[in-house]
Parts: sequence; structure tokens; C-alpha cells
Amino acid sequence: MMSDNNKNKQPKHLFATIQTPVRKDASRLSDDEKMQLIESKMIEVLDILGLDLQDDSLSGTPRRVAKMYVKEIFKGLNPDNLPKLSSFENKYKYGQMLVERDISVFSTCEHHLLPIIGKAHVAYISNGTVLGLSKINRIVDYFARRPQVQERLTVQIVKAMQEALGTEDVACVVDAKHMCLVSRGIKDITSSTLTAEYAGKFKEPEVKKEFLRYINIDTKFIV
Repeated sequence: MMSDNNKNKQPKHLFATIQTPVRKDASRLSDDEKMQLIESKMIEVLDILGLDLQDDSLSGTPRRVAKMYVKEIFKGLNPDNLPKLSSFENKYKYGQMLVERDISVFSTCEHHLLPIIGKAHVAYISNGTVLGLSKINRIVDYFARRPQVQERLTVQIVKAMQEALGTEDVACVVDAKHMCLVSRGIKDITSSTLTAEYAGKFKEPEVKKEFLRYINIDTKFIV
């Protein structure tokens, strides 16, 4: 785990975007400035497509898209939106794994900017500290709200949980549908993508099996 001294030396934006390909100056513009620029570019895009932006239905679309990008679906690119991850003492002396399953995931594929929709299942074993349950949901949502690949998202959730709890014993499984598969290309509406990251004790076969049983995933092939 990262020492306190090393944490203090880390740029805030680096931790907030573990492995996400952002430029070093990604935070130089305010949200309002970003929205103004995106709105102007969206006007150009829609005009190129031949849409009539004087129509009542379309006139507000560039502004709506700009606001959606900055304030909603890509808000996880702004390190100021990183949730407060303060932990507290495990006074209950609960020593088994804590599992929060079926956490809603709304993300965006960074290859086609189409939605990724699914569920995340997150677990940890306390080494003396615990997180409020809503914090786990907020961690998932923060890292999902940016252009993503599912593999990276899964790892980012685990790393953030480890950092917040000061333990290696964290696991995450994400099961999601990618609209770039559903609505274009192969157009497969039935498949979903499953990714997993296991750390610490969750790499032990029996602990991993217990976690997967909790989230109703078949464990017969786990060794």
C-alpha cells in the first residue's frame, strides 16, 4: 500500500484517474468553459450531419449534450468529484467478508462513446476499518463516469477500495452489456461481459469461491 508520505507527493488528479488516459492539463478548464466549447463543437457536428438546428426539437441539443458530458456521464474525469472516502473503526469486530452486490454501473465505452450498462459486485475483508455502504456505490459510480474499458474499471474500483480501507483484501466483479456490441457491429443483444479483479485473501480459492457464491456465480470451475 502507498505510504502517507508517498500519498502526499501524488498529484490529486493522478490518483483520481488511475490508468485512465488523460492529459496532465485535463483540469485546466472549468466545467462551464468545457460546456461552452463542447456546445460549439456539437453545433458543428450536428450541422455536418445535416440537421436543422433551428427546429424546436434540436435547438437545445448541443447545450444538453455538453451539460450531459461534463456534469453526468463524464463527471468522473473531474478529480473534484472523487467521493470522500473516510473510513471508521470496525467496532463490531466483524471479521468476515462484506459483499455489496448488484451495484448499478452506467459507463461509456471509450472506443465508440456508447453506453456500458451493468452491475458491479464488490467485497472486502476488514483489517480494522470499514466504509459506509454508500461509499462503495460512490466509488463504482465515480470510476464508471468516464470513457472506459471494463477491465480498467474493475481494477480501478479495487485500487480505490484498497486505498480507502488500507487493506489488500478486496475483490470486484463487473457484469455489463456494451451498446457498441448491441446497437452496432455484431449487434448481439444477448451477450454480456464479465470481468474480475481479486486481491489479497480473495486470491485464495476458498475465499474466492465464497465471494462468487454470494453473488450467485457458478464456482464449479474455480480451482
